[in-house]
Amino acid sequence: MTHHFNLIKEENVPELKSVARLYRHETTGARLLSIINDDDNKCFSINFRTPPKDSTGVAHILEHSVLNGSMKYPIKEPFVELLKGSLATFINAITFPDKTCYPVASQNTQDFYNLIDVYMDAVLHPLISPLTFQQEGWHYEIENLKDLLTYKGVVFNEMKGALSSPERVQEESILEALFPGHTYGFNSGGDPVNIPDLAYEEFKRFHDTYYHPSNAYVYFYGDDDPEKRLELMEGYLKSYQAIEIDSSIPPVKPLKQPQKVKVYFDAGQDTDSQKKCYFTVNWTLTDKSDPLLVFSFDILAHILIGTPASPLRKALIDSGLGDDLTGLGLENVEHRELLFSTGLKGLSSGDSDKVQKIIFDTLETLVKDGIDKDMIEAAVNTVEFQLRENNTGTFPRGLDLMVRIMTTWLYDDDPLKPIVFEKPFQMIKEKLNQVDRYFEEMIRKYLLDNPFRVNLLLIPDVNVARQREKAEKDRLAKLRAGMSEEGLQKLVDRTNTLKKRQETPDTAKALASLPILKLEDLDKKIKMIPISNENRKGIEVLHHDLFTNGIVYLDLGFDLAVLPADFLPFTEIFGRALLEMGTKTEDYVTLSQRIGKYTGGIESHPLCLEGYQSEMSVTRLILRAKATLQQSGKMLSILQEVLLTAKLDNPERFKQIVLEQKAGIETQLAMRGDQYANKRLQAHFTTAGWATEQINGISSLFFLRKLVKDIEKDWKTILTQLESMRKLLINRLGLICNVTLDNESWKVFSPQLEGLLERIPENPIEPVKWDITPPAKMEGLAIPAQVNYVGKAASLYSLGYRLDGSAEVIFNHLRMTYLWEKIRVQGGAYGAFCVFDHNSGVLSFVSFRDPNLAGTLENYSGTDKFLRTLDDTRLSADELLKSIIGAIGLLDAYQLPDARGFTSMQCYLTGETDEKRQLYRDEVLSTTRADFNAFGDVLEKAMSAGVVAVVGARTALESAAVDLTITPVL
Repeated sequence: MTHHFNLIKEENVPELKSVARLYRHETTGARLLSIINDDDNKCFSINFRTPPKDSTGVAHILEHSVLNGSMKYPIKEPFVELLKGSLATFINAITFPDKTCYPVASQNTQDFYNLIDVYMDAVLHPLISPLTFQQEGWHYEIENLKDLLTYKGVVFNEMKGALSSPERVQEESILEALFPGHTYGFNSGGDPVNIPDLAYEEFKRFHDTYYHPSNAYVYFYGDDDPEKRLELMEGYLKSYQAIEIDSSIPPVKPLKQPQKVKVYFDAGQDTDSQKKCYFTVNWTLTDKSDPLLVFSFDILAHILIGTPASPLRKALIDSGLGDDLTGLGLENVEHRELLFSTGLKGLSSGDSDKVQKIIFDTLETLVKDGIDKDMIEAAVNTVEFQLRENNTGTFPRGLDLMVRIMTTWLYDDDPLKPIVFEKPFQMIKEKLNQVDRYFEEMIRKYLLDNPFRVNLLLIPDVNVARQREKAEKDRLAKLRAGMSEEGLQKLVDRTNTLKKRQETPDTAKALASLPILKLEDLDKKIKMIPISNENRKGIEVLHHDLFTNGIVYLDLGFDLAVLPADFLPFTEIFGRALLEMGTKTEDYVTLSQRIGKYTGGIESHPLCLEGYQSEMSVTRLILRAKATLQQSGKMLSILQEVLLTAKLDNPERFKQIVLEQKAGIETQLAMRGDQYANKRLQAHFTTAGWATEQINGISSLFFLRKLVKDIEKDWKTILTQLESMRKLLINRLGLICNVTLDNESWKVFSPQLEGLLERIPENPIEPVKWDITPPAKMEGLAIPAQVNYVGKAASLYSLGYRLDGSAEVIFNHLRMTYLWEKIRVQGGAYGAFCVFDHNSGVLSFVSFRDPNLAGTLENYSGTDKFLRTLDDTRLSADELLKSIIGAIGLLDAYQLPDARGFTSMQCYLTGETDEKRQLYRDEVLSTTRADFNAFGDVLEKAMSAGVVAVVGARTALESAAVDLTITPVL
């Protein structure tokens, strides 16, 4: 026993180069999993089983609320203070359907322990007062007796925004239909219709019931001292005793017969929404106790729908009945059971039976005729490559591991099953050698013969929003009519009390309780990324000597500046066409299988950047490829074929790509309207910003809609444009080549790369000057939504501002103080951001899931006064230090090797040298309060000269006290 923790199990995990130790705390029964390795991005999470019994969102509201002050840290929002002044590489909280997780990560050990201390006190000793519940959950808002009664609350508005997305409505409806009466049948995030049914007493009781060490799953990962982990946890748990908590998640009760369900969603103002239905077939498969089955389903799902060549995906898309696939795919993280879900969106309601028939006919054919062996081999390689590479992007590897581990640990099963993959994969390969029909029999048993399924038809209805809004207003009006003047006055007093709390700053004494780093704890020097460059036959070749565990990361960047402006909207679909339409020697199915068999994937991405404080712009189409060093020759061979012989003359396949691209933007608009508002803003100021909006912004959506019709009417002209684009783009003289790989492996790969580069044709470069027409300066973009995404932007450099690193500190402070308090805390939006591009000098303010519009714009205009009036009381030395620390944390964001190599290439292309980066860091570290005050003058000019873009409901855009040019989008 160590620090009152009993060691239950210790196991080497060679797949992760780690040692795993599983403990149980002697006095409380708390479970602790300690993953020990050399990853300096240390991770921690404390997790609780939190099964909801209704859709009031109690677990979600509690997740928000416990981070709003605790006994040891009695400030309004310790979470915000941590965001403001930590080197954390991740800090958040996550509500799942049956658990709530509180994860943090940091590369700095002292910062890591500080984060743990705040989080442990938050979950075990939160203050969670009624005012916290009202702010984060919901409350009646009424400032004067004559005002109408309204609902307000962060989670209330967050879920209004979430459920504005048809995909989210579809997901919740699938779960409700598959699991009626079960925990998973409720909306753990909360339905805005039900959230106001939650009383504070129930909310408090939920914490008292489930947030106890006896119901806790504690997780550590990384290179910190494993003994210190146990010592820390004993300090937090020693005052508790074990109690009985009934938080178990029972197995779901299977449906005996397949069900059919219809659900209606908001079609906005679109009266021509006949072909906007969603149809899915959704199965519950099995629990996750057998890792062989789980990994087999990962592969089977990839076989069926994972690539454009996958037989089920291909059959659905080839039908022409819809625009793109929809559904949950293989859902293997959020529930005790595995789910599989697929179908089509953008179809007519009368075609749902046809889609169902295609799904089952295709599955029957696969069982009868067998699955193509190359397809199986490609899927096995792809899934295994992903597991071995363990590339989680910007999300810390340790936290991705934690999410997977919880898929068994939460249900009292072995937590290592989901991460120990060598043995299951070996078993799968043996079965494939011994059993001819391994995956075919899985299709038969778990899909064709499985009655535990639901067919869901999602139908657009222009009346949904109106009915929903009316029901809410009627509910509030009825409540108000039944209240006495005394009762209304109490609500007015409560509203004002909450506002006063929101507006009252924490005391210096309370803020001083929070642990923060010292300036000397910060690295004074930038993090260098090794880079070498050479010119090979007109091609710039960059190499980054980084350890990649034997994986070659290759980026090929083709110069978009050679294209006429009207070709730019083709960029993303042209990149996909190169990889998804086949070549001179093979069709796209065979090509897709070949990519899957021999590489870790090849993708295309646009890259548009403004030069570092210069008039230059960088606009590229990047092909990003990766493979093991052993298979790198085959990767290069595939790239050569797609670049030189891609078969573009296939109007049916090209139309499918266009429809999928269009559907993807339409989906994202409802979910991340802030991103599209910001792209619209950026298009006013820089060539790169305008190009980005043309390539994958709202302008591109309009282009794609027209293109669908043009393909049918005049394919010959479209093909001529595509061929012209290929001739202009695929050019050795316009190419940059970026390789991330260790030096020894580079010596092997470099001669092979030479063979590809010398085969790329060479043509004179003739950059085109684009005639740029920006959007309207005050623009409203109408979509079906219950909330808004409100943006305002200006170019600081054009207003005379000269870059200083203090801007990084100032914007970090603005995000986590003024904008957070005004727009989230007081305004009820989910969040607000200020995004400053120090290359171009463009500053954007954008809100997220915001119930307001004009008020938010007014708050943006108040940023200058906020900065100018900061004094030693409102911006103390500690507050300034926090903002500096937070800025350094943003500059030092954790990156995996492929991302580091790509970042280095971007700096090279934009002219951001290491010397400039170091100067910027020096300025960050030397920021003073005077810099804040002086920057107020900059923001006053910016807000006076700024442009506006708002994505939201037409009714909100029309009724706002702002003169907007309204453009219907969805």
